[in-house]
Amino acid sequence: MKNTVIVVDGGGRGSALVDAYARSPYVYKIIAIPGNDLMALNAAGKEVVIHPELKTTSVDEIVAISKRESVALVDVAQDNAVEAGLVDKLREEGIPVVGPTRLAGQLEWDKAYAREFMKKYSIPHPAFYVFQETGKAIEFIQEQAEQSWVIKASGLAEGKGVIIAQSREEAIAACEEIKRFGKSGDVFLLEQCLVGEEFSMYAVSDGTHYQIIGAAQDHKRVGDGDKGPNTGGMGCSTPPLILTPLLTDKIKTEILDKTFAGLQTEGRPYTGILYLGGMIVQENGHDVPYVIEYNARWGDPEAEVLLPGVTSDYFTLSAGVARGDITGLDLGLDGKARVAVAGTSKGYPGDYSAVKGKRIVGLEEAIQAGAKVYGAGIKKNEQGYVANGGRIFYVIGEGANVVEARKNAYKVMSKITIEGNNLHYRTDIGWRDVERQMV
Repeated sequence: MKNTVIVVDGGGRGSALVDAYARSPYVYKIIAIPGNDLMALNAAGKEVVIHPELKTTSVDEIVAISKRESVALVDVAQDNAVEAGLVDKLREEGIPVVGPTRLAGQLEWDKAYAREFMKKYSIPHPAFYVFQETGKAIEFIQEQAEQSWVIKASGLAEGKGVIIAQSREEAIAACEEIKRFGKSGDVFLLEQCLVGEEFSMYAVSDGTHYQIIGAAQDHKRVGDGDKGPNTGGMGCSTPPLILTPLLTDKIKTEILDKTFAGLQTEGRPYTGILYLGGMIVQENGHDVPYVIEYNARWGDPEAEVLLPGVTSDYFTLSAGVARGDITGLDLGLDGKARVAVAGTSKGYPGDYSAVKGKRIVGLEEAIQAGAKVYGAGIKKNEQGYVANGGRIFYVIGEGANVVEARKNAYKVMSKITIEGNNLHYRTDIGWRDVERQMV
């Protein structure tokens, strides 16, 4: 059967989804909203149509396109679209859709709600305090002992609404700075600053049952050695070696089981991909997993290393989610290690406006040579591919282990530049597991 699928996303995550759906013999056309100009190269010859004039929150337009194209499935992969209620509207119109309802997705778009949910269902989380007024937050900080804090915007902030403060003075400054996120920072949280190692885990749910797809380790800071400001993600690796079978089982029983059951109890059954952003903390000689955050969709860049490893038909899996039954589906994974390295505009996550429109050199040659490269903030004009955002593209390396995968990723990245020496990327993605592998 010739099916058309819509992917609602425009970045690297959406590119990985286009790739996953294109591998299915049941899919012949993919519409990406807004999409990017590199997606067609990830589509295994399948037809790809992008709509750069639309936003992921263009609910009425997306519904209209879904009807006009008689789509078999819409994959809502972007956080703002979830908050805008796109899934709810598509369901109302009888259009098969993958993604959580607005209420289920509140786990991501309202971090204050998410913390209260964790507290209610005894899901491990750091101590937290919710504020709306900067003055009251500062008064509270001044009354506490000198310590580190995490200051977090409650609303969506493109993965950047988190400030780690190492002292009382930095925490006070962060409470004032968090308001620059506008509406997203109207409500904000002060959280206990946990010390440990972070991981990302992904599960797919049909509203009643779930399966774990995999885990990865993101690198959010802009510079090597995890230095500099937070970004949307500079790269990641899979599998994270810190997650032993024992820890994975503990995460399943102490976090995921409680999360999905709690959402059902709340009348918010979860359908689609749930991202668990966690941290392993040492307590009394034991490894204890905590929830740092939930995301109501694939992460970026984690999707770029996990989706290529799914060997079962991704359209069949998603169709099972849409109809509310994944019980009979066998989730196949190839078990390979993968590393994704983000190529960004110099200046990102700050001002990178001077880089927009600059030509990317060596990209097409790398792809023609067989490298897997996913586009994000990228555009094609008469010159070729040019920078059109902060995170421009992702190079994916794979191998039998993280050392081999990373070597393959950087071999490709070393051949790509942006005119004027305007390409920035971290050179140490996967460093924790490379060190473990070398022991």
